[in-house]
Amino acid sequence: MAAVALAGPAFLLLFALVLLPCAAVFVIALTDWQLGARTLHFVGLDNFVELLSDPVFRRSFRNTLVFAGGVVPATLGAGLLVALLIEAGNSARAVYRAIHFLPFMATLAAMAVVWEALLHPTIGLVNQAFQALGLPTANWLRDEDTALAALAVISVWQNLGLAMVLFLAGLKAIPPDLYDAADIDGADEPIDRFATVTLPMLGPVGLFVLVIVALRVIETFDTVRILTEGGPAHASELLLHTLYVESFDFLRTGYGAAMAVVFLVIVTALTLLQAQLLDRRMHYQ
Repeated sequence: MAAVALAGPAFLLLFALVLLPCAAVFVIALTDWQLGARTLHFVGLDNFVELLSDPVFRRSFRNTLVFAGGVVPATLGAGLLVALLIEAGNSARAVYRAIHFLPFMATLAAMAVVWEALLHPTIGLVNQAFQALGLPTANWLRDEDTALAALAVISVWQNLGLAMVLFLAGLKAIPPDLYDAADIDGADEPIDRFATVTLPMLGPVGLFVLVIVALRVIETFDTVRILTEGGPAHASELLLHTLYVESFDFLRTGYGAAMAVVFLVIVTALTLLQAQLLDRRMHYQ
């Protein structure tokens, strides 16, 4: 009884805030309900079948994969590089950490407005700098060839601070004795120390950062909604934005719920990946 009393409140909150909403989404995905309508009809798997033939959804899903495939490795690589550079320095470490972590803490809606000004095709600082260097310019947010890439750069900039902080924590946890042992074994060059000690010991942290950053990237919505609204011609359409448009702009709540189920499956798969690899296969010992 004591165990039930102690676990009961947590289970009730979990049921009310997580399990019940997820169940409601699954039920709504099997109907044709429109937001605000008082009636609905059971349509089975029709919404999921329509998803497979919907060119906008397929473009959105493909864009999300391409977007994540570019942003996640770039964020991990840049975050690790910045963490190594900060850790290698002897002064102003706190200042550098704060500078790189500020984009993660900033309100993305406000930062998106700043990026819109920076990427303006005529008066934006990015194009002006490119012109001064003799590089080609573009209408970054209105060109089908550059819109998704521009959003990817913004996403890397935003998530870099999170990856950096987590990698710094991992670097701090590496026992100094391992570096001493590596020196004795002849691994006295920085690249040798990185390959034989630092990188292997960052394995668990690296996997954790990979999953966390991947989840954040897949959940990208603010920048798409504010800067491009999925355009031009759905070139920057991402899954979460498509879900929002179908559910709240077109009021096709049942169809949007089917997209939410797909999104939930992706998030669950990444979470299970973290649990399987991080908890069972990755260890410091």
